[in-house]
Amino acid sequence: MDDSLGVAVIGYAFMGKAHSNAWRNVGAFHTGVPAVRQEVLVGRDPAQVATAAARYGWSRSETEWQAVIADDSVDIVDICVPGHLHAEIAIAALAAGKHVLVEKPLANTLPEAEAMVAAASDAARRGVWAMVGFNYRRVPALAMARDLIAAGRLGTVRQVRVSYLQDWLVDDSAPMTWRMRKEAAGSGALGDLGSHAVDQVRYLLGSEIASVNGRLETFVAERTGTDGVEPVTVDDAAWATLQMTSGAVASIEVSRMATGQKNALTIDVYGSAGALRFSLESLNELHVCLGDSPGFTRILATEAHHPYVDAWWPPGHILGWDHTFTNQAADLLGAIAAETQPSPSFADGLAVQRVLAAIEDSARRSGSPISLEEHS
Repeated sequence: MDDSLGVAVIGYAFMGKAHSNAWRNVGAFHTGVPAVRQEVLVGRDPAQVATAAARYGWSRSETEWQAVIADDSVDIVDICVPGHLHAEIAIAALAAGKHVLVEKPLANTLPEAEAMVAAASDAARRGVWAMVGFNYRRVPALAMARDLIAAGRLGTVRQVRVSYLQDWLVDDSAPMTWRMRKEAAGSGALGDLGSHAVDQVRYLLGSEIASVNGRLETFVAERTGTDGVEPVTVDDAAWATLQMTSGAVASIEVSRMATGQKNALTIDVYGSAGALRFSLESLNELHVCLGDSPGFTRILATEAHHPYVDAWWPPGHILGWDHTFTNQAADLLGAIAAETQPSPSFADGLAVQRVLAAIEDSARRSGSPISLEEHS
């Protein structure tokens, strides 16, 4: 009997392509996880999704996500569509007994995210698992950074700084897209990039966020779409200070308006006995300053003993952004096989969502501090 797992990806654009690449390659590199079948790719445009399905290795395409829910050949539903669709699809898939992976952020609103967590909790009691896709947890250098922090190599962590900067909206004439409409995206740079920043703070430190101060800015108030000029209803950039329950303080800055920055995620962690520095533009490198070292030392995270690397190439042969999604797929498959909760869970996604909501709330109150208890 074929014990492989059938996969459906909903969405065939940027994220759908990245996730398709992961499902196509996961079995070739990660041994010991269940085999998968690329069953169906879903998208609204029949011709375009059919073309994408053929290119990305899918057996067939569909134009309605409901067809996937009713399809007995599908065991895993991977959701790569705008945020306003996450809750409905994920809840329906879990109720149908299908494992779910959903792209970050978990949902557009706290009530939607809470409903997804409740559905995931109910599904887990039936052996059906759900995971949210924070793919940067699968960068070997960042997984190694977390291990160093957890082992106490940095001493007491005092300060964290995370920035995630892009420039694709710098041009005032850049066209309107769904990412700039609150009803579809939920928020702008805050949800898109800030969710990664907040997740990394929680992931690296293993600590929760107690309170926030935040500011949002929309630099270009209107853009031209297919139906003419529309108001931009989300933020272009966001800033926040996060007080951790551990006592550490973290600052985050995210922007789609940072001229010259294409996809610049940088992380600095400073402790009483050491420090770490990471840049996504050099994602195979972790810079560390430990003990009595007078400065930072570069570690190339390509050795077989580094997290995830044993699935890939010989030492020194670097990995790329796309590998994080393949590692993510392997982690989900491994959790399904072990019948354990994959990480990050929907509960982790909700925790991030509460922080984002608190940042928005603080921004509405001119940067006043907001306790996370107000959003729990």
